[in-house]
Amino acid sequence: MKKPVHTGKAPAAIGPYSQAIRAGDFLFVSGQLGLDPATKKMVEGGFAAEAERALMNISAILEAAGGTMADVVKTTVLLQSMDDFPRLNEVYARFFAGEYPARAAYQVARLPLGALVEIEAIAYVGA
Repeated sequence: MKKPVHTGKAPAAIGPYSQAIRAGDFLFVSGQLGLDPATKKMVEGGFAAEAERALMNISAILEAAGGTMADVVKTTVLLQSMDDFPRLNEVYARFFAGEYPARAAYQVARLPLGALVEIEAIAYVGA
């Protein structure tokens, strides 16, 4: 059984998809950009600001599903430039403590809305 998860504390989907889908004990969080949910605009401040906002959006979606960042088991990070990888690690480490989730990171040609980073997550949120 699958169930969509939605919160106003993260930006609404910008296409025909859900912020997240809960399937059993797992939560699949759609890719999050550095969009401010209040203004519906990309945050200013460059890569680090966008990465932080994307992770804050993931955190808000997890909270809506009864989870936390500690429940994340896997992330996928899409980068406009692999040159931002060191900054990604700096921001990322502030959101995850102890055992880090598994992760893949890829450089891509282009991201929605001209974003510099997009992050998706899979979390084990239990019953």
